Amino acid sequence: MVSDENVLEIGGEDVEKAIEAGLAQLNLGREDVNIEVLDEGSSGFLGIGGREAQVRLTVKPEESLLEQPLPQANDAVTIEADEMVQEPTVRVETRETRLELPYEGPPEEEVAREIVSSLLEKMQIDATIDLRQSEPDDLTGEQRWIVDIRGQDMGVLIGPRGETLNSFQYVARLMTGHKIQRKPNFIVDIEGYRARREQALARLAERMADKVVNRGHSMSLEPMPPNERRIIHITLREDDRVYTESIGEGRRRKVKIFLVR
Repeated sequence: MVSDENVLEIGGEDVEKAIEAGLAQLNLGREDVNIEVLDEGSSGFLGIGGREAQVRLTVKPEESLLEQPLPQANDAVTIEADEMVQEPTVRVETRETRLELPYEGPPEEEVAREIVSSLLEKMQIDATIDLRQSEPDDLTGEQRWIVDIRGQDMGVLIGPRGETLNSFQYVARLMTGHKIQRKPNFIVDIEGYRARREQALARLAERMADKVVNRGHSMSLEPMPPNERRIIHITLREDDRVYTESIGEGRRRKVKIFLVR
């Protein structure tokens, strides 16, 4: 980070966060500085080779602040009177800034298929992609689109306990959400791996519940991502012998099974 009285160079996870960090450090508003993007940064691929975004904030001379245009006739002006200050604060919002255009492109599942296909091509993985809908969720009844990848030697894309697949899904959903302008709601699977994993976790939950009852004390499972912990909770929610809780933080968060006493 480079800084003097009027110029600040600062980094962040992305350009917007770098700007916000710089404005907070300078204690100024966006209108008080000139912003120059030095490096837009990169998230890398699947978390590899990323770098921070870099921006330069230059404080505007005081005289330039007097030259800012006044609100136009078609601007919406809101005056907020502060009881402790004699002069009111004026907030200007143009009608144009509130304009939100609806997304009119292809449906989400087709965008997801296209993006997953593009990612596989960049990874030089030869595969086919099928689209299908999931069974209704046990709690909400909600159905999701499943983008199912099929091909030879798919184990490399699944990874240990599905970690690589989860990272691939995260990237695909991030790119899809950016294109459709809303949070996506699809799942990436590989030849039904997630269904098999769900069945294995359900059986594990039942075996561990039996052990807790037989041994008379609580037991913890290995750390799992949120979707897998949810399977454990759902599997044992109607077992009146035990109850479950998620404990720990971040990647070490796991399910603990307690004996009902």
